[in-house]
Amino acid sequence: LLRTLPRICTLEPRAMSKKIPVTILTGFLGAGKTTLLNHLLTSDEHKMKFAVIENEFGEVGVDEKVLSVDKTDEQIIEVMNGCICCTVRGDLSKVLKKIHKKIEKFDGVIIETTGLADPAPVAQTFFVDDTVEKLYKLDGIITVVDAKHILPHLNEKKPDGVENEAVEQLAFADRVLLNKVDLVKDEKELEKVEKSIKAINATAPIFKCTNSVVHPKHLINIGSFDLSRTLEKDPEFLDTEAEHEHDTSVSSVSCKFEGELNHNKLQMWIGKLIQTKANDLYRYKGVLAVKGIVKKFVFQGVHMLFSGGFDTYKQRWKEGEKRECRFVFIGKNLDKKALKDGFMDCKAKDELRFKVGDLVEARCDKWLPGKIAALWDGGNPYRIELEGDHGECWGPIDDENFVRARTVAGKKKKKCRMIWWTIDTVNVICTYIYIYI
Repeated sequence: LLRTLPRICTLEPRAMSKKIPVTILTGFLGAGKTTLLNHLLTSDEHKMKFAVIENEFGEVGVDEKVLSVDKTDEQIIEVMNGCICCTVRGDLSKVLKKIHKKIEKFDGVIIETTGLADPAPVAQTFFVDDTVEKLYKLDGIITVVDAKHILPHLNEKKPDGVENEAVEQLAFADRVLLNKVDLVKDEKELEKVEKSIKAINATAPIFKCTNSVVHPKHLINIGSFDLSRTLEKDPEFLDTEAEHEHDTSVSSVSCKFEGELNHNKLQMWIGKLIQTKANDLYRYKGVLAVKGIVKKFVFQGVHMLFSGGFDTYKQRWKEGEKRECRFVFIGKNLDKKALKDGFMDCKAKDELRFKVGDLVEARCDKWLPGKIAALWDGGNPYRIELEGDHGECWGPIDDENFVRARTVAGKKKKKCRMIWWTIDTVNVICTYIYIYI
């Protein structure tokens, strides 16, 4: 991703005769790397131009869809479908060589690794490939840490021969961004996290932050990577034949299709997943086209923490742009078929059961008679004008539990109860919902 950034006077551009500096941005799944990258791309606190190499673990890319860039004057460079530290590692050298002429006047390159990558083999590229070494220099490794969730990952017992990526990411860090500190309410718990980080890497400065907001001067042109110090930590750092094995129980499942979703069904489905599979869901994210809405719906989560909405990145579907939905789940012992089927079940129907003017009953605190006033209103299949003084309501899903045909007079109604999942950034709550508006 080639990005020209606003020009002011805090960080100076590099001299063109020097090697292009490279920053490796790493951190475990859901730590806040892409959020940090967005801050760098939109910051007005420097006057620098960057190239960004984006890597994702799954087969379907999501992050490039939420980066805050204007693609009219940039090129997307993405290393897809694999981990940059092993399966597509050779592609990194090829990309760096290919783009050099285009970016030789740029001030740096930022490489965002997948959350399951060991940064050491990525860093190794700048010392074992003679051409890359002549053109680039490794400036620093920035590790973003999720303060709320990092300890279980650091303490996780791995099979023999399998490395703990969260530990490796900290061990090679030149700077540590301790992110999401606002979610850790207990100060002693936060101190425990800091102590664990320092036990792995005692030399890297720690910057506490929320929403990955850190001044660029702490991240760019820091000149912190020291090969001698790295070799002291890992004598086999330059050994290109060294084994590198991931935990095979951790995998990804992704899906993409042209079309639109019913986001109400999606949030109900995600809510049930969180209740039953949260510990195994390391990371999940998606960008969706929602029927009846011009804005893109962006959702993401880490274990039980879920957030999603239309205003996260304030992106709209442009005229003529292909409306599509894509998601990625990364975790342990994932049921790939069930996840894909659940996602596809949220797809918006091509044809609804009712049309404007049809007489129906809507499930509010009780079944109320009404008339269909509009289709796909505010992302909901139906807007219903209720009789009497009950106003209007939405029918969030097109099935019998929410909206049904008007009951024949004299026929006994079947008593039923509707359950709705509401999700905030911390909790999932099962409750009864009233859909008056």
